[in-house]
Amino acid sequence: MSTISRLPAPILDSYEWQFDAACSGVDTEEFFSPEDERGAARAEREARAKTFCAGCPVVQQCLEHAIKVREPYGVWGGLNPRERQLYARGQRDVVRIGETEADPAQHTPAA
Repeated sequence: MSTISRLPAPILDSYEWQFDAACSGVDTEEFFSPEDERGAARAEREARAKTFCAGCPVVQQCLEHAIKVREPYGVWGGLNPRERQLYARGQRDVVRIGETEADPAQHTPAA
């Protein structure tokens, strides 16, 4: 019989911040794009989602969670997946949490 040397941390402690999120109770469709969504429709939906993030008291915890678990979809912590990649790589000067991308080409890192 094996002995338990360590118990996992309580899950609630890791996700409790979600109860205070501005998006709590909002339809998830605002934050996650349909597979065929492109261009202006996607930008408009992301902009709507980011309005929740802009005034959210737990936006930083949300962003840290999304980066930690490598969340590949949706708006988390005020950033879309592409913006989170840049942020996680240390290119924080090219993204603004909760703001929309006016022109994605503006955020392309210099070669």
